[in-house]
Amino acid sequence: MGVFILRILLLIATGSSGYFLGQQAARFPDSSLWGMGIGLIIGIIVIFSERSIKRLPLKVVIGGAIGLVLGLMLANLLVNAFFTGLFERLEVNFSAYILINSALGYLGLILGLKKGKEFEPAKLPWFSKGAVQGTNGHKVLDTSVIIDGRIADICDTGFMEGTFIIPQFILQELRHIADSSDSLKRGRGRRGLDILNRIQKQANLEVRIVDQDYPKIQEVDAKLIALAKDIDAKIITNDFNLNKVAELQGIPVLNINQLFNALKPVVLPGEIMNVKILKEGKEPGQGVAYLDDGTMVVVDNARRYMGKSVDVSVTSVLQTTAGRMIFTMLKEDVPENFYQGFNH
Repeated sequence: MGVFILRILLLIATGSSGYFLGQQAARFPDSSLWGMGIGLIIGIIVIFSERSIKRLPLKVVIGGAIGLVLGLMLANLLVNAFFTGLFERLEVNFSAYILINSALGYLGLILGLKKGKEFEPAKLPWFSKGAVQGTNGHKVLDTSVIIDGRIADICDTGFMEGTFIIPQFILQELRHIADSSDSLKRGRGRRGLDILNRIQKQANLEVRIVDQDYPKIQEVDAKLIALAKDIDAKIITNDFNLNKVAELQGIPVLNINQLFNALKPVVLPGEIMNVKILKEGKEPGQGVAYLDDGTMVVVDNARRYMGKSVDVSVTSVLQTTAGRMIFTMLKEDVPENFYQGFNH
């Protein structure tokens, strides 16, 4: 309601200013009405421009404003230095004034908007010591990590802090998945919306929904990278490809999979553990078990113990991009001198 009143006041101000300027000119019939009409048109243009400016990043708006001011200052210097003395007639002097101000003001505005996108405060000498990209506490969530749900568990522990940024295009993708005719996709989409609702209830976190969009960019991941770059935020994801693309563009990434792999208990060769054989392995006679955290345990010669719990000894651990695999053998098959190498 307050913004609407301000817009009305703006139209009144521009219309009345145009009316009085038209009265002062008074060189043709109805000049005051023409002036009021032009003033109202200018006010309407300003209101419509406001909506476009809202979608622009702050550094682009600041760059455009600085460029416009510098362009107008240069234009006035040129007019006062060269054109005031050359043109004595008021009409010619005024026309030259409008022409030069319009041209240089427009040029300064466009250059400011273009160069504002390239402006990075962290690169300035007085900011470089303490400013690092992504240190403002803002974190952008992608669709996959929201649907995954583990981010909510991390938030429950209190380790996460700062502001979570949820762009509208991510919400639209979640709604689209939740409305899918496929029951599996529909369940994933609804789970994602429930996870967001759960995160919003965290007292130590601020969840901010932003309208900033990039109509010229088609892919959601590319939009996410552009948004993170514009607001100097980190990206939270579990998408391997998004992780690599973001890192190539210098954007900090928090990968949930990497975090959970790092938090898995350390298992050393020679350690004894009790596991339940759930299925056959790829090699003849192998059995496969799983730890509580989902880590795969491959057990040699354990196929005959299918569905049973057995004691096994760790022989090696393999870390892959998909996770960790533990290779073991049955405790009863371990040679007598097997543990001697680990005790020294």
